Amino acid sequence: MPGSEPGPSAYFITASTYQRRTLFQTDRMALLLVDVFSNYRLQNKYLLHEFVVMPDHFHVLLSPVASLEKAVQLIKGGFSYRAKRELEFSGEIWEKSFYDRRVRDAEEYERIRIYIHQNPVKRGLVKTVGEYPYSSASSRLALDGVPRRLKPINLAS
Repeated sequence: MPGSEPGPSAYFITASTYQRRTLFQTDRMALLLVDVFSNYRLQNKYLLHEFVVMPDHFHVLLSPVASLEKAVQLIKGGFSYRAKRELEFSGEIWEKSFYDRRVRDAEEYERIRIYIHQNPVKRGLVKTVGEYPYSSASSRLALDGVPRRLKPINLAS
């Protein structure tokens, strides 16, 4: 039946910098990564639901359009290319692997969303979620809504 398709799966992804170096402690580097997230979203490479850029890693909640591996390759490779070209960064940037977890339901999605937003607070970088500038909790960056297949079903209707 048209319109009843479950929609793309959402994934919680974590990628760390090479040897956990604090590359994203400066505005230039952190904002460039946020821009990379936004640009590939605008190119319809994935749906971007939530994110945080921490000093030595990032977390994103996204739904890939093609494959999960391709989405992460675009983010990591796109950032590396731009950091070298625009910021003249010459060192290693990323660990080779990344962590991913498929989001199973609306409750898990909400737990992950809260975890992403609370990460800078838990690390002592800010006192409140909205203070951290490199997070979907405080960003004015356009985001995609919760995937339809993860939205809670109102059984009372």
